Formats: sequence, C-alpha cells, structure tokens
Amino acid sequence: MKPRIIKTDADYEAAMARIERIFDAMPGTEKGDELELLLLLVEKYEEKAFPIGLPDPVSAIRFRMEQQNLKPNDLVPCLGSKSKVSEVLNGHRPLSLAMIRNLVAYLDIPAEVLLQRPGAKLASSDISKR
Repeated sequence: MKPRIIKTDADYEAAMARIERIFDAMPGTEKGDELELLLLLVEKYEEKAFPIGLPDPVSAIRFRMEQQNLKPNDLVPCLGSKSKVSEVLNGHRPLSLAMIRNLVAYLDIPAEVLLQRPGAKLASSDISKR
C-alpha cells in the first residue's frame, strides 16, 4: 500500500490493516518510515472523523481529584468553603473566574475546559498546541 491522504472509511480501514502488518517495523527503515507516515495520516483522519468533545468542568475536576487522590476538603482553598466545594461538585454552583484560576493552577486543568460553553468541542488546533 502506498501511503496517501485518508479520505474515506475504506481508506482508513486499509491504512489500519497495513499498520497492523508492519507495526513491528524498526525506526529508520523503509517500513519504519511507512509506519510513521501511516500513523500520522490515521491521526489526522481520526481528528476529523471522530472529534473529541471537552469534558464537562465538574467531570474534569472529579477526574483530576481521583488522579491526585484528593478529597473534596482539598479543594476548599480553591473554591472558598466546604459548602461551595459541595455545590460545585454536585453541579449546583457555577464556577467563578477566581475559582477557575485557582483550579487551573492547583489541578492543572486547561482553562478552556473550565470556561467552556455546554456542548463545546475541542478544536484540533487546540490539541496540537499541547
């Protein structure tokens, strides 16, 4: 298979099948270069065909808390009080700009996740900046 821009599901399936056949190719070899190119083409196609939406802010906060083994009380310095933490985590209180700034710094959540409008999508240009 000669690598080419993936435009259809059939092209995608063919590229994935070829990747599977040459997956163990050594870097720097002809097959290794082909594999690298196919992976880039597949990644580009998947960005367009299967866009990733932003997680909702509360889900992102809970996920980072889980990753860092944090308890709700650990967010009091960011959100202001135990009751505000509870209200935010239960979706009863929107995040203020000060809360967002604190959470970005403390939990390292991208600001665009916490500032998003409901149903927002993460643009592929945002992904490439990371």
